[in-house]
Amino acid sequence: MDEKKLSVLGHLHELRRRFTRCVIALAITIAVSFVFWRQIFHILTLPAAGVHFIYTEVTEMISITMRVSLAAGVILALPYLTYELIMFVSPALRPREKKYAYIILPWVGLMFAGGVTFAYFFLIPPAMKFLLTFGGDIAEAQIRIGNYIAVVTRLLLVIGLVFELPVVISLLARLGVVSSKWLAARRRMAIILIFILSAMITPTIDPINQSLVAGPLIVLFEMSIWLAKILERRRARASVSIPSEAS
Repeated sequence: MDEKKLSVLGHLHELRRRFTRCVIALAITIAVSFVFWRQIFHILTLPAAGVHFIYTEVTEMISITMRVSLAAGVILALPYLTYELIMFVSPALRPREKKYAYIILPWVGLMFAGGVTFAYFFLIPPAMKFLLTFGGDIAEAQIRIGNYIAVVTRLLLVIGLVFELPVVISLLARLGVVSSKWLAARRRMAIILIFILSAMITPTIDPINQSLVAGPLIVLFEMSIWLAKILERRRARASVSIPSEAS
């Protein structure tokens, strides 16, 4: 019982230590983002070039600046946060599982960056063009900077997280939670859910913009099935080679 208590206390101490590191890392990245908030605002408003933004509340600019700094800080700190999470759970993993966790670590950052890049260059510009010109012959648009930044940052974060789908599914396949056959059998349902998710993510009712989101997600789902097949083949080869070596 004492050893169990010591083990629980040890895990809690390790959790607190790594959580403290994550908080410090977030504080640093958020502070750096706050220093460069003007440059970040400039980058975020490029897809809506030519629009004269306004704000209608006294505290709106400072609150949206903090929101942008927070979002940019989370994006910058994401690779380190993922590293701390993997290091925390690594003692419970087998050697092969640890190796695989270390392999997927850089892919977490790469896929998130790919999602953010896709959203910024391919999704946000046509969506903003549609939203800012729709009904322009009836009323003049006066866009609040807070509303615009909230929409853009939400899209960047959500699409970045959605692009982690192959990484998550490959990890689940490696742990044996899902299989390529299970995923392939639910392809139609997955496509329907993807289009529903795309309609929820996309700020417009334009089916073209929704398809811009749904298309890459379907490709990512198919990529996940392909990765699951590769992992299953490797696992089968490893299970065959182990008995042969033992004999």
